[in-house]
Amino acid sequence: MMCFQCEQTKHGKACSPAEGSVQGVCGKTPETAALQDLLVHYSMGIAQYAHLARVHGGLSDVSVDRFLLDSLFSTLTNVNFDADRFVVFLAEAEEARDRAKSLYEKAVAGKQIESAHLSGPAEMDLSALQGQAGKLETIGHMVGVNHRKELAPNPDAWSLGELLLYGLKGTAAYADHARILGKESEAVYAFIHEAMAALANLPSQSTEGLLKLALRCGETNLEVMELLDAGSTGRYGHPRPTEVRTTPVKGKCIAVSGHDLRDLEEILKRTAGRGINVYTHGELLPAFGYPKIREAYPHLVGNYGGAWQAQKVEFARFPGPVVVTTNCLIEPQKAYKDRIYTRGVVGWRGVKHIKDWDSQFPAVIEQALAMPGFTEDKPKNVTTTGYGRDAVLSMAGDIVNAINTGDIKQLYLIGGCDGAEANRTYFRDIATGLPRDAVILTLGCGKYRMNKLPFEPTLGGIPRLLDMGQCNDAYSAIKVATALAEVYKCDVNDLPLQYAISWFEQKAVAVFLTMLFLGLKNIKLGPQLPAFLTPNVLQILADTYGVKQVNLADHDADLKEMIARTPR
Repeated sequence: MMCFQCEQTKHGKACSPAEGSVQGVCGKTPETAALQDLLVHYSMGIAQYAHLARVHGGLSDVSVDRFLLDSLFSTLTNVNFDADRFVVFLAEAEEARDRAKSLYEKAVAGKQIESAHLSGPAEMDLSALQGQAGKLETIGHMVGVNHRKELAPNPDAWSLGELLLYGLKGTAAYADHARILGKESEAVYAFIHEAMAALANLPSQSTEGLLKLALRCGETNLEVMELLDAGSTGRYGHPRPTEVRTTPVKGKCIAVSGHDLRDLEEILKRTAGRGINVYTHGELLPAFGYPKIREAYPHLVGNYGGAWQAQKVEFARFPGPVVVTTNCLIEPQKAYKDRIYTRGVVGWRGVKHIKDWDSQFPAVIEQALAMPGFTEDKPKNVTTTGYGRDAVLSMAGDIVNAINTGDIKQLYLIGGCDGAEANRTYFRDIATGLPRDAVILTLGCGKYRMNKLPFEPTLGGIPRLLDMGQCNDAYSAIKVATALAEVYKCDVNDLPLQYAISWFEQKAVAVFLTMLFLGLKNIKLGPQLPAFLTPNVLQILADTYGVKQVNLADHDADLKEMIARTPR
């Protein structure tokens, strides 16, 4: 296998035989990696037909559009490790390709177009191999990262192609979240197909063209995050600052991890009145900020544990079933493998998957009732979440006044994806080292590095730490920044706002591309920079946007630099 799409990749280079890997650091086997590579390659072929069907005939098929979201989302880091599920995905891909091809042929019929035959991934035919995992795996080993490297006109084009692909994966994941909440966009689907079709024709792409596509991916992801925000707030109301219990209470219990608010809502509906307490885990902590969730379901009693990387210990100690709705999943341990369930595109071989709520979720309830649950109330500890854009903008007058009086000197966005490496304490150390006249905005599971620490309010009375939500809620941070820029009639880069961003997987890549599209500068990114970026591409990002790796060897140097930057 050869994979370097996430930050935890081995030796900061790649999970590959060359780096001594027999499987991915994430736990992905070579078999699953190959099937994922084949699914991505085949999806490029589907996109070739779907893109040109739109271009030449304005034709589309929503089932093809949605399949490509699921296809890309399933290959994100720590989402689906089940090779058997990918064999099924590939059979569905064959059907989606046939539908897209029919659309294309209908679109070009009778028109002066050279040929209705497309080359590259579009010409691949897997129909004779459906269900034959071994043969599909063999083909998958031939069409992954190294194959794209051979096709690219130069190393930098290959690097930008990988940046674009991983950004598209993240955008597709966010678009899938938005779709589940009833929000879709033809323009989003059209761009995903256009960009995937461009990657299918990598030999003909230039570095300049791929960079433009990567920035357009950031633009498209901004639209997707706006849709996701509209879906979440439209269904559940605007988040409001809310104290959340972080210690258990006595009673039977179920934990819900991941990001999916609809899945959480479904579980809350089905457990109401059953004597079962529900806990959020990981990125679902911000669900407490939504009034139509918090107020409707009093048996949503608290948040259990922290970020995704601690689940092996936390799930083993949790005395009830656990439902994982989206990323991030890591290898289930024997201590809890018989009581962990997956949803959506998530999967692990041998782990029970909930596809149908009515027929399969009752087993989760029965298991929760049969298990001991928590036997006593633990001393109450809390954290606060719910500082979404509406809540923060309602404080805008106070924030502006505090900036004008000097009670707030700077704003810092510190957050993003968390990970297991010890050096990720950098982000906590930066946060705790800031003076009292600094306000910290945080989101994503990176918040767990700091959200239980005592931060005194600013001298102006503004909370020092504002938890804006999931990584899905990056739109809130963008809206707050742009609103402040409008107040001061300045560019966002002229605000007293700085960024220390922890990245981990492909959703973070999509958000990073959105930040670049918006022209945000001087982003400190880490702990490591993406292994798929060549030195030349990194130099472009440094020269154009001031992107810089965090200084893990001396966080005090970064802290001094950030504090010393002249505020507006």
